[in-house]
Amino acid sequence: MNKREFEILDELYFLVSFDDLREALCYDRSELRVILKSLARKKWVKCYKSVDEDIEWDEVEFENLFDKYHYLASKEGLIAHNTR
Repeated sequence: MNKREFEILDELYFLVSFDDLREALCYDRSELRVILKSLARKKWVKCYKSVDEDIEWDEVEFENLFDKYHYLASKEGLIAHNTR
């Protein structure tokens, strides 16, 4: 886990919108997209359409909608984050 992944997971103990995450971390939009995509592939992050509706990971859909999603660290992501 690199420093950026660690910082993102640190913010995702609770459900956070893309815009709120970007504001909290001051990351560039495209950089945040790449890191979130990597975390989702590792199953360390879950994506949500809304605060009540999680979705199955789909890379194509992610590329089109990543900035509309909310994010939450998964159990695996929290374990990786806490054992670093």
